[in-house]
Amino acid sequence: MGKARDIREAVEEELGHDRLLDAGGITIRNLDGSVVLTGTVPSYPQYLEAAEAARRAAGVTRVRNHLQVVLPPADHRDDATLTAAANSALAASATVPEGVEATAGNGNLTLTGAVKFPSQRAAAEAAVSRLTGVRNIKDEIGLVFDVDPEDVARLVKEALDHHAVPHDDSHVVARASGNTVTLIGHVRTSAQRDAVAAAAWRGHAVMAVINELEVTG
Repeated sequence: MGKARDIREAVEEELGHDRLLDAGGITIRNLDGSVVLTGTVPSYPQYLEAAEAARRAAGVTRVRNHLQVVLPPADHRDDATLTAAANSALAASATVPEGVEATAGNGNLTLTGAVKFPSQRAAAEAAVSRLTGVRNIKDEIGLVFDVDPEDVARLVKEALDHHAVPHDDSHVVARASGNTVTLIGHVRTSAQRDAVAAAAWRGHAVMAVINELEVTG
């Protein structure tokens, strides 16, 4: 019990000293380093900060954040106002791609859309997390790993340059759709055809290569 009490007290001290946090409504439970936070905080940034502060405490191995955000009356925003503010914040972010959208319901924001990188999901959450009126964020943004056409085009060019033959008039176009690359055009030799296909397979996120290249000889 002494160790459990020490960890709980360490968490209490960490939360109490955090200037970004009003910890008066937080209850801490600890079981062998697994800490559960329950109770209330007055804003979503404080909801996040409480978990971060708990993780900094000595002996903590896991934090489960069950806090509820109870907004002060002055911080409430109706759904339309919060939705508009959230989408404006997403659009203003240089790191959030087009197509990511937010919808508010009773202070709960749901993010939807598709991105290529987890960092872009994190950027979307960060863009809206400090808006007044946010109680929680549900991230339903999907990760889509599509082929990068420029990456494939570079690989194809390198393969053609490496296997060039005298008076070479080879011309290859790599068309990317989702995770599929279609090769069209013509090459002089079968070796070039095979090399270009192998190069296309090395492209990021490529799962299929349709080789329609003609060998002209």
